[in-house]
Amino acid sequence: MADAGFLQEFLDTHNTYRKKHGALPLKYNNEMNAAAQKWADHLLSTGVFGHSSTADGENIFNMSSSGGLTLTGKEAVDCWFNEIKDYNFSCPGFAGNTGHFTQVVWKGSTELGVGVATDGKKAFVVAQYRPPGNMNMPGYFADNVLAAGNT
Repeated sequence: MADAGFLQEFLDTHNTYRKKHGALPLKYNNEMNAAAQKWADHLLSTGVFGHSSTADGENIFNMSSSGGLTLTGKEAVDCWFNEIKDYNFSCPGFAGNTGHFTQVVWKGSTELGVGVATDGKKAFVVAQYRPPGNMNMPGYFADNVLAAGNT
């Protein structure tokens, strides 16, 4: 389970990136936090990386280390956001290699849940977003994934 410092850094990192892309800040939803935590615990216990059956949007991050594992609230969000390098703003739409980035900055998402599970050698971070992003209908990506500086 994430401590208060992790939670604040995770939310702040999301909202810093979202602001640059013309999206309003996300707010935590306690129900979503519980659901994300349940899924993160499941991933750690099974060791199998996969999405839950949630109707919300979902990003998952995992890492492992043979030594001590230190995970910050910024690390997972930075990893997802860094997919921006592959996103084509002049031809907006879904792609498997940019779906984490587009969910982080998806303008229509307003609520966030997060769960963190670790055993000291591996860690899973699950983020859930409501309403979900990456809706692949005409115009949705153009309206919800804005280039930096556009509002």
